[in-house]
Parts: sequence; C-alpha cells; structure tokens
Amino acid sequence: MGWGGKMGREFLDIFEKWANTYDTSLTNDTEYQEVFRHYDYILSEVAKRSFGHVVEFGTGTGNLTKKLIDLGLKVTGIEPSLSMRKLAEDKLGNLAIISDGDFLQFEIDVPPNTFTSTYAFHHLTDEEKEAAISCYSKLLSTGGKIVFADTMFESNESYLKAIQSALDNGYTNLAEDLQREYYTTIPKLDKMLAAYKFVSSFNKVNDFVWIMEAVKQ
Repeated sequence: MGWGGKMGREFLDIFEKWANTYDTSLTNDTEYQEVFRHYDYILSEVAKRSFGHVVEFGTGTGNLTKKLIDLGLKVTGIEPSLSMRKLAEDKLGNLAIISDGDFLQFEIDVPPNTFTSTYAFHHLTDEEKEAAISCYSKLLSTGGKIVFADTMFESNESYLKAIQSALDNGYTNLAEDLQREYYTTIPKLDKMLAAYKFVSSFNKVNDFVWIMEAVKQ
C-alpha cells in the first residue's frame, strides 16, 4: 500500500526520543494527565470492539497490542519508529509481528477484519485521513471495522477552546501539541467515513479522547 503524503512521519523524531520514557509519561506528565485519563480503559475498549485479524497502526510500546493478543486475536502491528518497535518486541516476544510502516504504507499477508489505533490518527492531515479511510474501505469486507481512539473535537470552536484552556493552565507543551499536529472534528470524520460506506459512532472517554467505531456496510 502506498500514498504520496507525509503520513505523520514528520513527527517521527519526537517518538524516537520519547520511546524509553513513553510508558511512564502516561501517568507522570501533569500537562497530559487529562489526555491519558482512563488510558487502560481506552485500550481495553478498543480491544473489545475488535475482531478477527487486527491491523494496529502506531503500536508504540505494544500496550494495545498486548490487550488484543490476550483476547486471542491475530495482530499485525505497524509502527514507523524503530525505537518503539524494539520496545514492543521486548514486551511481546514472538506473540505479534510488528513491521515498519504507517497508516498508508503497510504490508499485510492476511485480509484484515479490524483496523485499530490509539493516540495516533491525528498525525495525519485531514486529506491523509480521508485517503486512509478510502484504503481501509477497499480492504475490509462488509462488517469489517475501524476502531480508533484519539483526541478529536465536536467542533472547531471546542478545539480552539481546548488550546486556550491549555494556555490558561500554563500547559504550553500541550497547547503547542494541539496546534502543531492535525487534530480534527467528529463531523469531518463522520462525513469521510460515510463517503466510503461506513456507519460510525463516537463515544467520549475524557475531555480529549473519543473512541471512533466505524462498520463497513
């Protein structure tokens, strides 16, 4: 699979540097405390909604991967960061294959039933997000799913309010993150999904993260 955009790889250096402290930062970073609130529940819920052969994008250190495997699912992990892949492999052993790739450039040897991702889809521009959804629609049979958990907003106004709130609280890193990456809105995602024959639902988990579940019709 291939496409001509950046596909989030412009942020790769951040994750190479973050890899060794990623797991501890989930609970220790005050600025991102709300972003990662209910983290374990989010991973468990994404795993519960998945079935069959799962292709997971942005496996990171393998936290979601482990939950998918524990449910007896076959997992193909896709992760562009070499440092993250090594940590995931150390955590998971030979229980999953984790390959270099991203949301739009990946190789799979078995047809997928579910595409999953947590805390990663915002690395793509809206144009790239739509290209990814188009790609997944072609690869999934009827009943196949996209189950993503990520920061997204109900409207552009709520997005701007989140930035201002971060600034008001002195969370400069969070505010910069919200402006640097490509956070989108639920209406935009819903429209993209509908255009490629998905019926979608969105469930709010904390002030930032929603679980998006889209079923191929």
